[in-house]
Amino acid sequence: MGRLEKMKERYEEIVIPQELNARIEQEIMKSRRQQTEKSRAGKRRRYQKIIRSMEAMAAAVGILFTAALNTSPAFAKEAAQLPVIGGLARILTFRSYETEKDDIAVSVEIPTIEMIAEDTGIMVDGINEEIFTRCSQYAEDAVLRAEEYRNAFLETGGTPEEWKEHKIKITVNYEIKQQNNDYLSFVVRGTENWSNAYNESIYYNLDLNTGKLVTLEEMLGSNYMELVNESIREQIAERQKAGEIFFAAEEGGFTGISQEVKFYINEENRPVIVFAKYEIAPGASGEIEFEIVKEGPPSSQETQ
Repeated sequence: MGRLEKMKERYEEIVIPQELNARIEQEIMKSRRQQTEKSRAGKRRRYQKIIRSMEAMAAAVGILFTAALNTSPAFAKEAAQLPVIGGLARILTFRSYETEKDDIAVSVEIPTIEMIAEDTGIMVDGINEEIFTRCSQYAEDAVLRAEEYRNAFLETGGTPEEWKEHKIKITVNYEIKQQNNDYLSFVVRGTENWSNAYNESIYYNLDLNTGKLVTLEEMLGSNYMELVNESIREQIAERQKAGEIFFAAEEGGFTGISQEVKFYINEENRPVIVFAKYEIAPGASGEIEFEIVKEGPPSSQETQ
């Protein structure tokens, strides 16, 4: 038997104490646990880096997404099928269509409020149903008015070719004024380009902290009418000095707001009073707006 074989035989005959075996197994298990923890820690660090990168990309995409919603109704319509990105609520196009009959063109875009944060408890189904009903009814009534106008035009000697030159168009659309975690403010408009008599603008201002439509009193305090009237009179005087024309009180000009005055909430979370075309100024001025700034220190919502 060679020397190497004898050494191997003696090695195999060595009896290892049981307690030593136990200690060896413990050390082996300890080493494995340490390696496992290191591996998990490394995975966690890599995961956290990925999450931070995703959050940064989501923020950038969110800005582009909101801008596209506000400026592109076509994109807004398709966005209902996309994953939700940030915020508590958003406005999407619920229904959109265009038709033309007897040279009467109709373009309709009906908005809907979608709650993103479902655990807020805010219910918007009633508001959405109201918006849909109003928009649909306005479009239907406007088509009837245009058809009556067409019939009267033809019956009094007008020709179909002359009628076509009128380029009659009925439009129902919306515009987002403010969309953040405090307020959702937007206006739904119905217009008929051949007559201003039936044009209509409806403003919706949803307080996302309460889930209710916010009022001027809630935003400005119990003396809101006095505050708003004083502010508007001061602004009218300044604008008149700059050359703007307003009707005098005896001509139907501004004499004070009513409880039903229209307003929206701007990017500074301030109410903006809106007067319709011809309401307090000549039609060339279009809609007249007045931003109202509450006296005293700004609220927490204004500073956000």
